[in-house]
Amino acid sequence: MTADQDPQLLRRWTATLLAARAGREGPDPVPYGRNLLARWSEPQRRYHTVDHLRAVLDRIDELADQGGEGGELELVRLAAWFHDAVYRPDRSENEERSAALAEKALTEAGLTAREVTEVARLVRLTVTHDPAPGDLNGETLCDADLAVLASGPDTYGGYVAAVREEYAFVPDDAFRAGRAAVLRQLLALPRLFRTPYGAAAWEERARENLERELAELTDASGTG
Repeated sequence: MTADQDPQLLRRWTATLLAARAGREGPDPVPYGRNLLARWSEPQRRYHTVDHLRAVLDRIDELADQGGEGGELELVRLAAWFHDAVYRPDRSENEERSAALAEKALTEAGLTAREVTEVARLVRLTVTHDPAPGDLNGETLCDADLAVLASGPDTYGGYVAAVREEYAFVPDDAFRAGRAAVLRQLLALPRLFRTPYGAAAWEERARENLERELAELTDASGTG
């Protein structure tokens, strides 16, 4: 989907950037939004698509509405726009390249050095999804990004299938081993969700989904 096909999402980008600039002068936000939407629409994507971007933005709004989680929500929203803006399934430095893109684009777009640094830090935090205690911005972004893990069965199944499609170039045995390692890493976290609302609304179902998927993977590989 192009920016022209999703004017509502482009309007959300424009409103977010203007709010983050807080009345300061800067270039037209629209070309930056179009560039980002084009990136999120690249053909190699199956899960990390415009739909994922929209879902993360919606979950940030949900966290703000339900719990008033605090933090700098406009910067968190900007980090959501950039967190998978560079995405190649066969590359390991996507988050770093996405953070570098944020640093370049948001500096040009009129944010302060502190604001740019914070957005880039948040993008890099999505490597581990393990914000430090009291990192309200990080907690909100990471919870929103991981909220798909607490989906209902059909949505979660679609998420798992889309991730597998993105890694279609990886043989089944290698994919199962890699995916199982990711699931174990997530399950080893003391808490998947750090905000009060995320912990209450999403933690239990997310762990059930992860444990079920891990069991299916290990059964399929003959190691369970």
